[in-house]
Amino acid sequence: MQLKGEVKTIIFQSPETGYTVLDVRCEDGVFTVVGLFPPISEGMNVTVEGKFQQKSLYGRQFVAEKIKIAQPSRLEGIKKFLSSGLIYGLGPVTADAIVSRFGVDSLEMMKYPVELAKVHGISLKKATEFGLGYTRLQKMQDAIMFLQDLGITVNMALRIYKIYEEKTVDNVRKNPYMLVEDIDGIGFATADRIAGELGVSKNSDFRISAAITYVLRDVATRAGHNYLPEKELLDSARALLNIEDDEGRIADVMSDMVMLGELVRYDAGEHAAVMLKRNYQIEKNIAKRLLRLRSEASDFKVNVDFEVQRFEKEAGFKLHPNQMDAVRAAIENGVHIVTGGPGTGKTTIVKCILRLFKDLGQRVALCAPTGRAAKRLSQATGEEAKTIHRLLELDWKNGEGRFAFNESVRLPLDVVIVDEVSMVDEYVFCALLGAMERGARLVLVGDKDQLASVGAGNVLGDLIGCGYFSVSYLTQIYRQSEKSKIVPNAHKINRGEMPDLDNKNDDFFFEERDTSEAICASALALVTKRLPKYLNMQPKDIQVLCPMKRSLAGTVNLNRELQKAINPPSPAKKELKKGDVIFREGDKVMQTVNNYQQEWSQTVGNRVERGTGVFNGDIGEIESINVQIMQFSVRFDDDKVAIYQYGDIDQLSLAYAVTIHKSQGSEFDAVVIALDSNYLLQTRNLLYTAVTRAKKLVVITGARATVQRMVRNNQTARRYSLLVNLLNDEMRGGAYDD
Repeated sequence: MQLKGEVKTIIFQSPETGYTVLDVRCEDGVFTVVGLFPPISEGMNVTVEGKFQQKSLYGRQFVAEKIKIAQPSRLEGIKKFLSSGLIYGLGPVTADAIVSRFGVDSLEMMKYPVELAKVHGISLKKATEFGLGYTRLQKMQDAIMFLQDLGITVNMALRIYKIYEEKTVDNVRKNPYMLVEDIDGIGFATADRIAGELGVSKNSDFRISAAITYVLRDVATRAGHNYLPEKELLDSARALLNIEDDEGRIADVMSDMVMLGELVRYDAGEHAAVMLKRNYQIEKNIAKRLLRLRSEASDFKVNVDFEVQRFEKEAGFKLHPNQMDAVRAAIENGVHIVTGGPGTGKTTIVKCILRLFKDLGQRVALCAPTGRAAKRLSQATGEEAKTIHRLLELDWKNGEGRFAFNESVRLPLDVVIVDEVSMVDEYVFCALLGAMERGARLVLVGDKDQLASVGAGNVLGDLIGCGYFSVSYLTQIYRQSEKSKIVPNAHKINRGEMPDLDNKNDDFFFEERDTSEAICASALALVTKRLPKYLNMQPKDIQVLCPMKRSLAGTVNLNRELQKAINPPSPAKKELKKGDVIFREGDKVMQTVNNYQQEWSQTVGNRVERGTGVFNGDIGEIESINVQIMQFSVRFDDDKVAIYQYGDIDQLSLAYAVTIHKSQGSEFDAVVIALDSNYLLQTRNLLYTAVTRAKKLVVITGARATVQRMVRNNQTARRYSLLVNLLNDEMRGGAYDD
């Protein structure tokens, strides 16, 4: 349905989101229209497509889905537009003067500052500013309509314009595929459709190059690969492009991209590896910087045994010889890795290493990849721990994120201890290494048997596997009570043994369920009724983990059902809807992508700290929703509060149930693991990771045969990384020999 008319009254417009409520005067009456609009003023002419809806609070409204804006044609409309405030500094008095002189030609004369300056009270400088402001506004409106004509929603068009601004039309015409890289929510298929609309040939080198780049970026995000074997890349690009390639044009374009420096081709022995230049440079820098830290660490003259004995006396217990060796190695080596499963004393070692270095007068920092992991580290050690981003002081200026500490401005630290290093992605790890002082020490702590990081690469596995760095393997279990089964069962799973599923303990239970429907029903009952009574805990504090998103026992359906039970609709709770998902005040949510620009505030004592950066895996609760301006706030577990616009809602998902991969680095008092047998990748480290997320209680609901298959399956999905190869190259170069 279509409405066409003049904007009579603007009731509300949010400059942040574009959400607008206005009255439109049409031939057959005045109608209230709501939707996402570019800046608009009373007097403008609009054509909107959409449908009428009856709103409980606001009555009958026309919800606009597509919008076209035309400049006002009547004198009164022109006057309203010019005095609307959309052009900075131009108010009602000046608008009257312009219209009095130029009449219906007033808007045309805005383009000519010399003519505009003939109006009494307008200097040439002011006339130039008015002209630029008018041109910018026109360009924005034209860009939004241009993007809509290409099938892009107003919401997405506004998001694109925020990135490209006045270059929007030129950028999209020149290279529609850049949208894939620059705009969250636009994939290759959408960009490809836009390219087709703009006349880009399906067989063009331009399109083939974009597909190759997309495949490499996509596998990095989806599967953690930093490169692909050449044949696999060609096959994937061919499938994506859906073109005949008898003459090998895709391979030719790929070779051209290598020659131009956009890609790197590397002989990895078993195959030729092809990767984006940026990813190659990151891995090469990691290799160089790690080996430099290893070789340049200064020697300490310290009696480690004596220092450890002092620590033991104060702590009230003795370290195991295995732990003692780990502490000594951390003191003696420029780079040292401590790896072990739950309960093996990793935190105790960190405390001891921290104490020893401080007693030696060393400047030490504790950090972790995520806010949750940093908070846990701080609580466990009693010392401040930061995220790596916060340690490096991420700052945004002019739309670009930069770390304040980098290769030019080094961290004033002698020792950096990184916990949960299995989660770290290569980009952030490379930045940390680049910011460390020459001769500083690096201690990496993590569990090598956890799932690999969500981001691309396999840092911990590669550094242990390469053989160039000192590694302490912790196998002795310390943290367990006589009755507890969580830690022993986790280690059994890791050794390929079946966990005890006899339910003869207080913190590890198994519920035999053979179908997706039964697993779903069991998880719902456990979270909403049975466990809250057993643990004296709120349902929202019990975390459901699933191997998969889809199926009745996957995160999508379980989130929907748990939301109904835990946080049902209420007149007192405001809501926002995105697709099939409803977000409601009080909902438990998770950030699903790294957003380095997202601003947050945090009250610490009597002061308010502010910063930027909310990261993949951060969990919080929707504190408030302002439906009028389409804005909502989320309070995360570390008490940081972030304000989101409606256009950012894709960054969040409901978090009553999350995938096991997304739970990495997190720890929950109680965990319900919904093991649907339909999941194809039933692996040991997936089950091990899920079980080790729990502190006080684990319940597995599923089929015993599924648990058996996962325990037996020790295969791990291979991640294509060149880090070990590049470390070998650097060592062969001889620059870092001992």
